[in-house]
Amino acid sequence: MKYTSEQILEKVILITDDKLAQDTVALDVRGLTPIADFFVITQGKNEKHVDAIVQAVLEEAHKQGMDVKNIEGRDTGKWTLIDLNDVIVHVFYPSEREHYQLEKLWHDAPLYDIAKWVN
Repeated sequence: MKYTSEQILEKVILITDDKLAQDTVALDVRGLTPIADFFVITQGKNEKHVDAIVQAVLEEAHKQGMDVKNIEGRDTGKWTLIDLNDVIVHVFYPSEREHYQLEKLWHDAPLYDIAKWVN
C-alpha cells in the first residue's frame, strides 16, 4: 500500500507516543528540502529506550509495508535516523539531541501539529 507523507507521519507519532518517547516534534520541511516532507525528532531516556523506540518504528513500518529506505546510527544508541522516504525519523539520546540541535538547524521549518495523535 502507498501511504501519504501525512499517513506515515501519523503512524510514526502514534508508535513513538506508545513507546513513551520524549519531547517529540514534527517539522514540516516541505519546500525547504527535496529529501522529505517531514522530520520527526524525538528522544528516549537512555540507550535501551532509544533502541526500543527505533525497533517499534521499524517493526510497524515493515508490518504496514512502508518503504524503509535507510537506517543509520543504530549501533551507537545515541542517534538513529530512519528514512521512511517522505518522513525521516530522528531518535536521539538526550545529550546527542542537545548537541546537534536539529530544531535550530531547521528553524525555518514550521512545527506540524501532532497534538491530535499524542496522549
